[in-house]
Amino acid sequence: MQNIYGITLEKLEKYFIDKNDKKFKATQVFEWVYKKRVNSFDDMKNVSKETINELKEDFYFEKLEIVKKLEDVDVIKYLFKLKDGNTIEAVLMNHDYGLSICISTQVGCNMGCKFCESGRRKKVRNLEVYEMVTQILMVESDINKRLSHIVLMGIGEPFDNYDNVIDFIDIVNSGKGIDIGSRHITVSTCGIVPKIKKFTNFDKQVNLAISLHAPNNEIRSSIMNINKVYPIEDIIEAVKEYIAKTNRRVTFEYIMLKGVNDTVECAIELSQLLKGLNAYVNLIPYNETSHIEYKKSSKDTIMKFFDVLKRNGIQVTIRREFGSKVNAACGQLRSHYEEV
Repeated sequence: MQNIYGITLEKLEKYFIDKNDKKFKATQVFEWVYKKRVNSFDDMKNVSKETINELKEDFYFEKLEIVKKLEDVDVIKYLFKLKDGNTIEAVLMNHDYGLSICISTQVGCNMGCKFCESGRRKKVRNLEVYEMVTQILMVESDINKRLSHIVLMGIGEPFDNYDNVIDFIDIVNSGKGIDIGSRHITVSTCGIVPKIKKFTNFDKQVNLAISLHAPNNEIRSSIMNINKVYPIEDIIEAVKEYIAKTNRRVTFEYIMLKGVNDTVECAIELSQLLKGLNAYVNLIPYNETSHIEYKKSSKDTIMKFFDVLKRNGIQVTIRREFGSKVNAACGQLRSHYEEV
């Protein structure tokens, strides 16, 4: 049996066609699940009893369990328990442009970024499609509001779970499904070049973000193991191909680490690296964690870095800091829950 939240509209249509049944029934079911948010096939009033019985044989309803919820100004952090007992996180942020959620795509992460709490604890497994979809549904139900933006930047590397992530996007973007616009969905990767190239041919206008965090290979390789496999020049080449094919702007995420990647020289080098690209830089104040030695750059250092990029014609923003009181760094709440 398959969780109903893990099947795309296209796959549900194929399910009915394979049964020599009507394709439109998939739309009926999808709208009951995502528009009317029923929790049982028996509540689908315009679906025949025979079809309901067939659905019950092949699909089931099941969501995640919220085991902890921490709140701060404009932010709520959720800890979910999965069916197998593992835990993952999602973070709801109230921006001036709407309600954004940062979701997890894996239990743990194998990318091994030195500054990241999730990477410290290694990958256990990929999340199933329904385990990503129900993060959205449960948060919307909890706050009784619609989310407007989704960021795949929580625990895990989305492109290390590529096929499930693509199905997730299909479901949340579908007009018959959760119906969040593709331009309001952002996928972040630490730089798995073959998957960036594959994503270039994805037919939805979803945003791409690259977790760069350094202006050169020496610094990047010292804090991000992935750079030893896919160095910066390979990433930039893949990004150029992506921009040329999609005409979409790319975001470069840059966590500011005290004394590591935050000097004026780094800012100048980053400016030279990105000059001429349809891209912008998002400077991220680091969320410190007790398990990791890195420290946050000072506000003055961040502003100097920002100014150098600006003067060199690079579009740049500084991410607003959220939730210092709610273990906001990726993986912090999960670690605290499972290791205490």
